[in-house]
Amino acid sequence: MGKRMAIICNYNLSPDRIGGMDRFYVAFDAKARKQGYKVDWFFPVYNGFEFFKDLTIHSSNNERLSDFFINHIKNTGVAYDVVITHFIELCTSFYKEIKSLNNKTHIIAVDHNPRPLQGFPFKKRIKNKLKGMLYGKYINQFIGVSKYTTYHILNDYGKHLKKKTKVVYNGIDINVFQKRTQLNDFKFIVASHLRPSKGIQDLIEAVSLIDKSIASKMQIDIYGEGPMQDELLKLTNHNNLEDIISFKGSSPKLHELFSNYSYMIQPTYMECFSLSILESLSANIPVITTQVGGNLEVINDGENGFIFNAGNIEKLKQILEDIVTQKRGITMDVSLLVKDNYYLDKMVEDHIKLLPCI
Repeated sequence: MGKRMAIICNYNLSPDRIGGMDRFYVAFDAKARKQGYKVDWFFPVYNGFEFFKDLTIHSSNNERLSDFFINHIKNTGVAYDVVITHFIELCTSFYKEIKSLNNKTHIIAVDHNPRPLQGFPFKKRIKNKLKGMLYGKYINQFIGVSKYTTYHILNDYGKHLKKKTKVVYNGIDINVFQKRTQLNDFKFIVASHLRPSKGIQDLIEAVSLIDKSIASKMQIDIYGEGPMQDELLKLTNHNNLEDIISFKGSSPKLHELFSNYSYMIQPTYMECFSLSILESLSANIPVITTQVGGNLEVINDGENGFIFNAGNIEKLKQILEDIVTQKRGITMDVSLLVKDNYYLDKMVEDHIKLLPCI
């Protein structure tokens, strides 16, 4: 009988948004099956659609995913050789429960979770350290998706986890992204969940400060949905920017759309290692973004994008104004970094190497 693997992902699947992680899941599943694993996937909601037709997916139907998974083991009696978590909080009693059901289970916890710009409050920092001491021993391998993330795993949960913590960078399927071949002057794209930590409100404020004769040359299309959508629409209308800033909703065709723009804007306050940045670069679209998370591990200011400090609306305004007035710009092919270092096959292979006895 083959080896059994469970992958638990607190990640929403949607046919309207097929992104980098979705492509990773499909590619990793195929590779793991070739290695002899029978793979079960666990997601909060899945209603079945073509892209994931080859995966065995269990939906918790919005029941707490960790509880659903533990009940699944208890009800089916299945013994998993490997359990991998994505977008799941680290160092909780959940990992202890998994080990209590099968002490031989090899647990790999992949941390995609960004940290607040100013760090966690003091009480949460103490709590995290205690959780690291109590539950860190039940996780065989901690994976950060950037150097930033691995630093914070150790900073949050304790330096004693260093020997079993490593970086495995995200990667994307570079073959699906159409590369920009035209200038597309002053056309900007935002691809983001619409919540406060993504900083779209700062972008709107920055554009409102640009002289109208300059701002009127800009086109900014925002792709994404989220709880802040109505507020952002109101802010756009309040500043009379509806002819410049358009909200396009979610799209499953971002891999084709990036090439229609000249820059991507990502004014985020929180990030681990942005797949949107990799996707933009892969389409030869430079990125205007902040210094947070793993962004500085990919974006070199003035080479493949422009960097400003999160919340610095005046600096973002100046960057946009300088691009439109052609005081600054990027003309080099920015896709080469992704092609050489952050491609999907490498990400899949690096994750496969984490599995025991491979």
